[in-house]
Amino acid sequence: MVDVQPANGASVESLLASAAIAERLSEHPFATAILRKASAMSVLAAEPDEFAYEPGKGIRAILGKQEVLVGSRALLQECGIAVNGASNKGDGSSEVFVARDGSYLGCLKLADTLRPEAKEAIHGLRESGVRTLLLTGDVESVATSVAKALGVDEVEWRLLPAQKLQRIEALLREGKKVAMVGDGINDAPALSQATVGIAMGSGTDVARESADIVLLGNDLLKFVETVRIARRCRRIILTNFVGTLLVDGAGVGLAAFGMLNPLLAAFIHVSSELAFILNSARLLPGAQRA
Repeated sequence: MVDVQPANGASVESLLASAAIAERLSEHPFATAILRKASAMSVLAAEPDEFAYEPGKGIRAILGKQEVLVGSRALLQECGIAVNGASNKGDGSSEVFVARDGSYLGCLKLADTLRPEAKEAIHGLRESGVRTLLLTGDVESVATSVAKALGVDEVEWRLLPAQKLQRIEALLREGKKVAMVGDGINDAPALSQATVGIAMGSGTDVARESADIVLLGNDLLKFVETVRIARRCRRIILTNFVGTLLVDGAGVGLAAFGMLNPLLAAFIHVSSELAFILNSARLLPGAQRA
């Protein structure tokens, strides 16, 4: 967490306590940071009586008779709550606004921390000829900052879950093969629609259930390795398939001219099968390292 900015008349403690109430039942990564900050400042947070998550916007929670809102500026404005004295200065941080019982309490600023291997993973994908696209619900300053650090080809920001889904559908209509990597609730619709949906092992249950593949752990380089192995496997399968057709065609031709005796047929069959097996053995870990 970068900064805690209480509104006029509100305290840091009341701001964090209200945010922690709403985030206690959330699976969003920001929830972990907020709860950790509240715990570090010895701020106690009760569990809400009601909890509702609005994808792409934030959380509505009820404690007693008070409604707690934690999320985007748009969420608070929809509820008629004015967000005063808060502005994103383009410092690469994300803003989480908090209101309770109809009153604006302040803003929490959080910074995304890139995974250590993320930049290397993007570089590996680009070397493999894969075009990379970052789809995020964050504001432009955060999105462009992360995209620049990672070196992605294209970035789009302020996207709701439905808009991410529409972007994936547009790419599919263009005839593209789309692999979507995500870990949050907001990513679930796009994960299910993509040609291949890949969820991170630490992601939400919804994301894992919506994906075709779940990566064990959080290492993005494993995804790059998976892509390379899949492509290598496809090439070897095609090679073996074409080789089988050629060998069988040659055998039929020799038989048609009466030049194929049982001994030669056995030799062709065994030697070709051995060649295809050895070709497939190139997928073994030791052979790949070599």
